[in-house]
Amino acid sequence: MIYAKITGWGKCIPPAKISNDELSQIVDTNDEWISSRTGIKERRVSHASTADLATVASKHALACAGLTGEDIDLVLLATCTPSTMVANTASLVQKNIGATGAAACDTNAACSGFLYALQNATAQIKAGMIKRAVVVAAERMTWYVNWAKRDSAVLFGDGAGAVVLEASEEPCGLLGTKTGCDSGDRDILHIANYGTDMNKYQPTGPSDLLFEGREIFKRAVKGMSEACDDVLAQANLRLGDIDVLVPHQANLRIIQAIQQRLDIQDDKVMVNIDKYGNTSAATIAIALCEAVENGLIKPNSNIMSAAFGAGLTWAASYIKWGDRVTPIGQSDAALAPCTQTGLELIAPAVKACQ
Repeated sequence: MIYAKITGWGKCIPPAKISNDELSQIVDTNDEWISSRTGIKERRVSHASTADLATVASKHALACAGLTGEDIDLVLLATCTPSTMVANTASLVQKNIGATGAAACDTNAACSGFLYALQNATAQIKAGMIKRAVVVAAERMTWYVNWAKRDSAVLFGDGAGAVVLEASEEPCGLLGTKTGCDSGDRDILHIANYGTDMNKYQPTGPSDLLFEGREIFKRAVKGMSEACDDVLAQANLRLGDIDVLVPHQANLRIIQAIQQRLDIQDDKVMVNIDKYGNTSAATIAIALCEAVENGLIKPNSNIMSAAFGAGLTWAASYIKWGDRVTPIGQSDAALAPCTQTGLELIAPAVKACQ
């Protein structure tokens, strides 16, 4: 058997941030309202492009694995906020990391994107089509935000995370997965005035991000929980076998509901939504990196992950970690310096929404 072992991990967190108190200066809200409903305390705003975020995260993951871009056969980018549609953004990341000749592809399953991409790359390695892949998730969700709409304006942030997969005979990596889509209810979470359905000859103004919170909450808990049940059965695991839960960071109450359904203790759950908000496809990738960095993920850990996103896509994955939790090498890759605060970066968009 060939497996797709995770040998490298890396992230890119933009330096500029916006706290709840700062957000209350432009949106009719306050820290107590946001924190009690979402668990978010602050979010990051990127001054750099999605491609830049993905590039930095990928370079850190490559160094962690002790590899260079030339060793990579596939660059798979999960994003719903690409820098460019044509050519795909993955091709620029491939160029930036020096993965000359590697296949490059964007994939969009919104917040479920990283787990979808991880499944795709793993399948190609297990089939013998490729030997090494960079799977990176990067988002600039604040680009979509309509700052006049409180319910969605408080939720999103920017960032990127990446992993390197390598063919291995060791039974680890993604060992069980379930993905799906409840498209009948796709209208409860979508951006209407974006893509080729829009009339490009008429000004559209701020993004029209439609978000029905209560309905999304119910479907997210149901979809993610049922997918986790399927993966546990597929992998012949019991609830007690799970060492770490790395869920999509969309809402603390959703995370807690999934945790309760899976009967997992607090100290086994990776939560960083308070620092970053919802970075869509990037949330699990970033959380996975930080779970390793803070010692939550240990050698040979059994990891359960689940996500839910626009579409309405959903996914759950069982990942068996390998024996290494320390980087082989370090990268000095970083974003260009940022000279503005978070509020200064979004000021033009805020003005356009008024």
